[in-house]
Formats: sequence, structure tokens, C-alpha cells
Amino acid sequence: MALKISFPGELAGASILESPSSGAFRHLRQAVDFTFRKRDKRAAFLRRTCCSMQQGPSPAWPGRAVAEPARRSWDSPKPISIIGSTGSVGTQTLAIVAENPDKFRVVALAAGSNVTLLADQVKMFKPNLVAIGNESLLNELKEALADCEYMPEIIPGEQGVIEVARHPDAVTVVTGIVGCAGLKPTVAAIEAGKDIALANKETLIAGGPFVLPLAHKHNVKILPADSEHSAIFQCIQGLSEGSLRRVILTASGGAFRDWPIERLKDVQVADALKHPNWKMGKKITVDSATLFNKGLEVIEAHYLFGVEYDNIEIMIHPQSIIHSMIETKDSSVLAQLGRTDMRLPILYTLSWPERVYCSEVTWPRLDLCKLGSLTFKAVDNVKYPSVDLAYAAGRAGGTMPGVLSAANEKAVELFIDEKISYLDIFKVVEMTCDAHHNELVTSPSLEEIIHYDQWARKFSATLQPLSSRRSTVLV
Repeated sequence: MALKISFPGELAGASILESPSSGAFRHLRQAVDFTFRKRDKRAAFLRRTCCSMQQGPSPAWPGRAVAEPARRSWDSPKPISIIGSTGSVGTQTLAIVAENPDKFRVVALAAGSNVTLLADQVKMFKPNLVAIGNESLLNELKEALADCEYMPEIIPGEQGVIEVARHPDAVTVVTGIVGCAGLKPTVAAIEAGKDIALANKETLIAGGPFVLPLAHKHNVKILPADSEHSAIFQCIQGLSEGSLRRVILTASGGAFRDWPIERLKDVQVADALKHPNWKMGKKITVDSATLFNKGLEVIEAHYLFGVEYDNIEIMIHPQSIIHSMIETKDSSVLAQLGRTDMRLPILYTLSWPERVYCSEVTWPRLDLCKLGSLTFKAVDNVKYPSVDLAYAAGRAGGTMPGVLSAANEKAVELFIDEKISYLDIFKVVEMTCDAHHNELVTSPSLEEIIHYDQWARKFSATLQPLSSRRSTVLV
């Protein structure tokens, strides 16, 4: 999947990374070629290889969202379980539950290792079942709950997380766990007939070819909980079949949207963590700077809504008020607007197909007059080579998107630890995808998806910069 990424001033023939198999990479670059041409002012890839152009799985939502007439409207609080309860998505979900005890109740919680916060959540929400992913912390959790009047069942380890996902009382499972660790619990929830409030990107980016057929088999709804896909989901409500023409994903542009390309060689970790609009964790903030987050969202949108890659576009929208848009076949453009508050998409995911009233005290209303103006500009594919990489991986299909995602996650980790430079992130991902090309599986099993996720992380970690972190490919 060689895209032959180059930046202004890059030394011809030079590579910023090398590995024990650098010769193999050169061979792959000769044997596998992706070219692209300009079409409607954006890149449209033309595959020269025969790799993985098979028919993909049916999407979660085929360009429209219609609730079945028999879909239950809850008179009593809707029972939910949360995987990753101590993370950002989990804590915001619980804040919604706390504000709306008449609408939602928690029946099961799963967390990784934050015992203190998990214990506080158990005391407040009184779930029937609790899982602690780190088995060594089981006794510590029990001690933290020793004075608790209500003691839930506690199951440690991966099996405990799976049991939370398929708890018999839960109707919807919020998948806030990060990485491929969320795949097995999500599969267990689908097999148990639970609707999925999807916040785990790997579920579709890596697991789409396996997860989507399974969801259709069990008649399970996959409801997007991130802001961009929730915006699209809200815009397709009630569309007639075949009406969706195009998806437009908006991006803030991240920390370097106003930086000239020449300055990127000087990027420090602290620079990449200064997001202009959102307060997020380190990994996703760096992903916003590189625009890998948006590239991955393109793949996720393809799996969620069945839109071809040629009809999914990214647009820089600095204000982050329009969270995404769709274009219908009659050329109308529909947009969803809102504040930069992740609780909004999570709430809609939990309440769909209904909407829940929000207090103006805790949910300030959007005032467009105060905003003044909303602006847009095209993505610079030279500044953000992640976009071309993501489109190429998505078109390759199979295990390639998962490898792209895992390689990016490892590369970001190396960057945050100051082991590689900012520009090295793109090369680590590109070279990992190149190396995976000959082993790509077009219709992978769950085991194969997890295997190549782990392989990509390990392989990415073997790539070493030719010189110190401070040196770059830009001159």
C-alpha cells in the first residue's frame, strides 16, 4: 500500500525509518502501487492491484434510519450496561444517567484498572454486576466496596467484561473500551441481542467484515456515539431508500490547522496536545492533529452507512459546530449542529428513536448569533497524508483498516513517549500497511482480526528512526 508520501524538501530516496526488513519494504513498494488522480478537487484512488475489491458486508444503516413500529418505548428507566465505565465515554454516560434517573438505569459496569473511581460508581449507581479487567485488582476492589450496603456480583478479567456486555437485563450496551479489547465483549453483546451504543472505533474499523453480518443475523442496532457519525445518523432519519448521495465529515483541523507545512518538522508533543476546540485524551488529540481520526471515521462511515469511499468527503470546519453533513440525491445538504459536548451524541444513542429534554443549566443552548460565522476549507492532503492512507486502507478492506488503526495507535504512543518525531507517525503507519499487504485477509474471522491488530502493534514498535527524534525529513 505504498503511497510514497513526501513533504516539501524531503531528500530524494531517503527514508526516515528503517527496520530489519527494510529490503522487504523496498520490494513491496515496487510490487504494490497505489496511484491517485484529482476528481472534484479531491483524491480518488485507482487500484492497480487485485487486492480485496470484493463486495463488502451490508452496512449497519443503508443510508436511512427508520425505527421499527414495534420498537419498545420504555415506560420505566431503560436498562443499560457500560464497558469502560471509568473512561471518558463511560463517565459522560453515567453523568447522563445521573441527570435522567427516570430515563436510564445501570445494570452492569466494566472498567480496566481504576479501582477508586469504579468503586464510587458502584456505590452511586448500584449495578447488579461489576467487572474489573485487571484481575490482580479484584481484592482491592472488594476492599473499596467493603462498607457498601449493596454488594454487586464481581467477575474479574476478560470474562467479567464479556458478562457485563451480555447481562440479561441490559437493552443497550455502551462500548467505551479502547482498542481491540472491545471486540470480544461487543461480539458477546450482539450475540445476546443487545443494541450497541458504539464508541469503540475498532468494532467497525477492524471488525466490520465480521461484526456487521453478526449484527444483521441477531437483528441488533449499532448506534454511533461519536459526534460525527451521530450527526450523520441524525441527518438520515426518515430518508427514503436510495436518497443518500454523499457524506461530509467535518474536522476541526487539529492543533496544526494554521501551521505552514514547513513548521511541522519542529512539532513537539506539547504542540500536538493543544487542541483548539475539544478537551480530549492525548491519543485522540494527536489523532486530530494528524487527521488520522478523520481518516478512520471515513472507514467507519463506510461500514455504518454503506456509502462508497468516492462519496465520503472530509472538510475542515474550524468552529466544530457542524458535526457532519449529508447530501441527498436532489442535492439538498442536511447538517447537525451543536456545541462541542460529547454528551449530546451519547444521549441520542441511548434514547433513540426518542429525544430527551435537556436542562439549559447543564446543557447550554446553541446561540448562532453569538458565533457570528461558520467557515470551511478543503483538506490539504500534503499536510495530512493520513487521509490518503486511510482511504487506501479502506478500499483494500479486510484486515487492512484494522492494521492501519493499530499501527497509528502504536505510532502515536511512540510519539508521545518522544521516541519518534511527529512526521514519523505517517511513515510508521505507511510501512506497517505495506508489510501487511501480502498477508491481507479479505473476509477475516474474529481471531484473525485480533491477530493482525496485535501483529501491527508489534511490527510498528520495531521501526526505528535513522537518527535522533529531533532530526526530521524536512529541510
